[in-house]
Order: sequence, then C-alpha cells, then structure tokens
Amino acid sequence: ANIMVSFEEICYNTSPDMVIVVGDVNSTLACSVVAKKLNIKVAHIEAGLRSYDREMPEEINRIITDSISDYFFVTEESGEKNLIKEGHDKNKIFFVGNLMIDSLHYGLDKIKTKKMYSNDEYGLITLHRPSNVDNIENFKNILGALSEISNQIKLFFSVHPRTQKKIKEHKIAFSKNIQLLEPLSYLNFLHLMRDSKVIFTDSGGIQEESTSMKIPCYTLRKNTERPITIEYGTNTLVVPNKKNILDVFNTHKFNINLNYQLPFGWDGNTSKRIIDILDRI
Repeated sequence: ANIMVSFEEICYNTSPDMVIVVGDVNSTLACSVVAKKLNIKVAHIEAGLRSYDREMPEEINRIITDSISDYFFVTEESGEKNLIKEGHDKNKIFFVGNLMIDSLHYGLDKIKTKKMYSNDEYGLITLHRPSNVDNIENFKNILGALSEISNQIKLFFSVHPRTQKKIKEHKIAFSKNIQLLEPLSYLNFLHLMRDSKVIFTDSGGIQEESTSMKIPCYTLRKNTERPITIEYGTNTLVVPNKKNILDVFNTHKFNINLNYQLPFGWDGNTSKRIIDILDRI
C-alpha cells in the first residue's frame, strides 16, 4: 500500500507515457496497478512465466500484472505460449531474452579476480520460500539432507533474513561443513556463486543465473516457472524432502544436462532489444 501511494505521487509529478515493471515481486504488481488506474501504459519484463502454483505469492503477482499490462517482454518460449493461451495479443508480445543475464554479465565483468571465499571446492545454499523455511519440519528435513551432502562437499549458506529469523527462533545447529553467511551484496553473491561447484536453492533468478554460468543447480521446489532451465539448462527440480534430495543429488552429483544449450536471447544484449522495441511502439 505504501508503494502504491508513493508511486502514484511520482506518476502525478512526472506524467510518464509508460511504466515498465520487472519480475514478480510486490512492487511489480503495485506499480502496475497504479499506472493502469492512471491510464498509463504498462510494459512487463519477464512476462508470461507460470508455475501454476497459486500458493506462491509471486504467481499471483505475475498473473495480475500480466492481466493489466499492455506490452509483454518474455524471457523464454513458455512465457510466450502462456500469454497467447491466456488471450493476449500476439503483436504485443516480444521475445527479447533475459534481462537478468545482462546484469549477470555486467556483474561478472566486475569480479574477474581469483576465488574470494575458499580455495577448495564448495557448494552454495539459498533458501527463503515460506513453504521451505516457515514450516519448521520441512526446513529441518531439507537441512538434514544438506548436512549429509556437506560430507561430500563444503557448503556456504547465504542466509536470507526470514530464514535467519527461523534459525534463531528454533535454535537450529549446523554441520561444521556448512558455513552460514550474512546477506551479501549483489557482486559478492555473484562472486560466491561464480566459483561454486553446485547450488541448492528455491530462488527463481538463481535457476537462470546458474544456467547462464553452467553450474549444476538443484531447485528445492515442487514446480518452476522457468522450465527452460530444466529443458536446456543446468537446473534439476527436486521435491524438497530429505530422501528425495539425497536420491536425486547422489544420482546426478555435479553433472549437467547432456542437452545443455544457452537459451535464446540470454546473451547479455536483452536491454538493447527492449530499447529498440520501445522506440517503435
């Protein structure tokens, strides 16, 4: 609500011709609604992604934002198909590639230094979704699997604030092979991720970044809105329970998809394609 009030004031003061929103967070939805109520055109970057899981807050944000957007910039083929299936005008859907990979390339160019966190091989953990961390039994179950995996490879756990709260609240102890880290800056996190041998996550964006960097990624969720990362990328979807995580990891280990290929448009030039289209519409 505060975002909507503040953004409405910005729109009144600047009178934009278009509002461009990115992704699926609450501010994406809030700014889209404000713009639409003021009869300002809305363009959505990362449009059309669907997990088909309405228990995910991000899924609601995606669906509503797309329902009121005028132009759609999509990152993968599934996004285009979903939007057409939902009845959106084909002529307003633009397959431009992945803007996040532009940011990734920019960031990686800034950190062309040697390993920052460990000279040994290591894996990376990030967990923040309510279904994984708010339910303490689920959380402990996942951590049990990761604790066993840490006997094979050291793990760094970049701890999200909501996850940190649960760890403190329930006094959760960790294996000596799992090192907890406070939230990192974007560049420091990229540095940590770049040098990792494997990633365990429930994040959407990390599925894409790991595919771009060709790092094996185990997504601890029942579904994903980014199926291209499984079909052609390095991502493996894992139902988050201890037995399943261990079974899947011990089957695939540090291997990547034999069909691996970088998805179309994930080349660091998406922003240029978006600008070219905005110049025409």
